[in-house]
Amino acid sequence: MRAKEIEKLKNDGIDALHRLISSYVEISDDEWKYCLSRFSSAYYPKKAVLLDHNELCNKIFFTAGGLLRIYFSDESGEEKTFHFCMEHTFAADYESFLKNMPSNFSIQALEDSVVIVITLEMLQSLYRTLRHGEKLGRLITEDYFFMLNEKIKAFYMHSPMESYKKMNLQFPGLIQRVPQYYIASYLNISPVHLSRLKYALEKK
Repeated sequence: MRAKEIEKLKNDGIDALHRLISSYVEISDDEWKYCLSRFSSAYYPKKAVLLDHNELCNKIFFTAGGLLRIYFSDESGEEKTFHFCMEHTFAADYESFLKNMPSNFSIQALEDSVVIVITLEMLQSLYRTLRHGEKLGRLITEDYFFMLNEKIKAFYMHSPMESYKKMNLQFPGLIQRVPQYYIASYLNISPVHLSRLKYALEKK
């Protein structure tokens, strides 16, 4: 990825982050300038690991461009995909981030990716400085809780076909961007089962 492309993705990501924060709370121009002074950015090539299992997660990543995968390894050492982070979404192990404990998850770039980096110190500073900082933190936490709740519901209450359809709605175009075994792992099914689901939908 060339320097100009990285810079463009970073600027687009900053604009998207501004829109996202503004959708949660009102933020003045001066407050946003303060935020800009605190943010940093980073580029990760495809397959790079942003966070490894057992590391302390001391950053939240906002995906300006590219695609990230949050995953863990089961008792047999097999990787299980927990979540995908497409453009303009956050990636972190929030329990590790908030509780200052080793991470249960790893985060990997599935494509060349540009992220906006938010450290814990920076986030706490924003909460203190912004007029609606505490409200912003609460709403972001609530959204993360809702995501976890949907994940649990899908595991226990949805059929594989229902989960596959919901995945396509939540992550448009994902099926064309990542290896099928990551998709199967996310859905907690085998690659063969995934192929059958795709074939069944194509026949309709």
